[in-house]
Amino acid sequence: MNWQERIVIEPNILVGKPTVKGTRIAVEFIIDLLAQGWSTEDILANYQITSDDLRACLSYAGEALKAEKVYPIPA
Repeated sequence: MNWQERIVIEPNILVGKPTVKGTRIAVEFIIDLLAQGWSTEDILANYQITSDDLRACLSYAGEALKAEKVYPIPA
C-alpha cells in the first residue's frame, strides 16, 4: 500500500495533521475508531472514504511507528 497517494499533510487543514486526501478526516480519527471497536464496514458507511483510504491510514500509522525513536531511561 502506497499511503503517500492517499494521505496528505496540509497546513491549512486540521493544523497540518495527516488526513485522507480530499477530506478533513484525520488519520488519527480513523485509527481511534478502529481502536474503539468500529468495524471497517461501519467506518466506510459513516464516512466518505474508501477501503483503500482506510488501509492507507493503517499503513501511514505503521510507518510512523516504525520511524519512532525510543531511548531507554537509565534506572
